[in-house]
Amino acid sequence: MKIKFLSVALGLALSATILSASAQKNYTEGLVTMKTSLRGQDIELKEYFRSDSTATTFSAGPANIKLLADANYKFFAVLAEVSAYNIKKAAIYTPEEIDQVLSSFPTFKFAPSTETKQISGFNCKKVVATDTKTQKTYDIWITNDISLPSTVIDKYYASIGGVPIQYTSFQKGPDGALVIADYIISGVSDQKAPAGTFGIAPGFDKISKADLDAMSRGNQ
Repeated sequence: MKIKFLSVALGLALSATILSASAQKNYTEGLVTMKTSLRGQDIELKEYFRSDSTATTFSAGPANIKLLADANYKFFAVLAEVSAYNIKKAAIYTPEEIDQVLSSFPTFKFAPSTETKQISGFNCKKVVATDTKTQKTYDIWITNDISLPSTVIDKYYASIGGVPIQYTSFQKGPDGALVIADYIISGVSDQKAPAGTFGIAPGFDKISKADLDAMSRGNQ
């Protein structure tokens, strides 16, 4: 009887271990670390997130950049700080400018494949994304090991069926052209953002998107 009980207990313990290992971890607040390249320079980005907003920080040369966005695509700001030149600018987009940026992004249809691999410790599967505007295709690797708030996932990947881990990102450059970059998520944690992360600190000069574009073109 005791042997039978131990056998059942062991079986339950193993089942619990397997279920625990395969259970999806749901994040509602935390930090995503990503890697990409900008003009040949490797860049690491840290994106703090919560259900209603994100704050992405990175360094580009002497400038420290922060991107602020809300979950409803009603607010977007680019903060640039260059301490060596005492520059602190915050470019705040108008709702119309946000809509223009969003409308420039691809519209995708997705075709899941059977290919799988591990990326940054996540179990990933490949999804082929086809831009219905241009018919260009992109290999996107997603995971279901975790779930993240919709604020973290680019709008054009909202219905892809998982969290993109290795993917192509699209941005509108200062000249209006679409800028394409490859990203890899290197880590996700529930680390909370420092106080003030999701706001514009005092001392920043608030400027327009047009002012920011002019500054960016001057640095190219």
